[in-house]
Amino acid sequence: MSYALLIDTTRCVGCWACQEACQTEFGMPVTEEHALSATARTTLEEHGDTYVRRMCMHCDEPACASVCPVGALTKTPEGPVIYDEEACMGCRYCMVACPFEVPKYEWNSLMPRVQKCTMCYHRITDGKLPACVEACPAEAISFGTRKGMLLEARRRILEDPDTYVTRIFGERIVGGTSVYFLSSVPFEKLGFHTDLTEQPRPELTWAALSKIPEVVSLGGAMMMGLFWIVNRRNQLAREDHQDGEVTS
Repeated sequence: MSYALLIDTTRCVGCWACQEACQTEFGMPVTEEHALSATARTTLEEHGDTYVRRMCMHCDEPACASVCPVGALTKTPEGPVIYDEEACMGCRYCMVACPFEVPKYEWNSLMPRVQKCTMCYHRITDGKLPACVEACPAEAISFGTRKGMLLEARRRILEDPDTYVTRIFGERIVGGTSVYFLSSVPFEKLGFHTDLTEQPRPELTWAALSKIPEVVSLGGAMMMGLFWIVNRRNQLAREDHQDGEVTS
């Protein structure tokens, strides 16, 4: 079963409970951050009287996963796009490919990882709500099946057309996502990437790569070599760390 989030910006009161819950869930410092970072997988932007949530959109056909040479990013059947830090080689192609500029890198870490929202995949597969949904006091975030969230979004628009613009952001853009937004203000005025097409980004990637097979083959070999070097370096760093703990 595929799930989705419905975020209603008309209900958000800017309390930051979603960010605090996310940081607590993933063991990050609990601080109010106004932009996505290695310590903020979700955040709020203020646009006049409207608060806008920023987080991974969990694309149906994620560009980040399509460009990852080692499969560290995966689109799950449940909807979330998840990240495997053990597989990641640190190439950061995902950061370049993402049309929403979501993945962030731990630049200050000796063993850096990519940080992004996973829609609390570990919680939803255990039958729980994502931490942000559970924490929101204004019920600005809804969670359910993709079909159910789309039906709910359309119901709200039909029942209250004077409140909402007649668009569900995330329904079709870049091939569709698993995060939907409702707004009373045109989305372009809230910093949304409304210039993106409905064509899935991986189709653009493969269209370009198919024209340069020799470069792709050579690049693949080089990336695998680099992957081995990075993994070996991380393994040695872990062993040194463990040895230091034993001797101390």
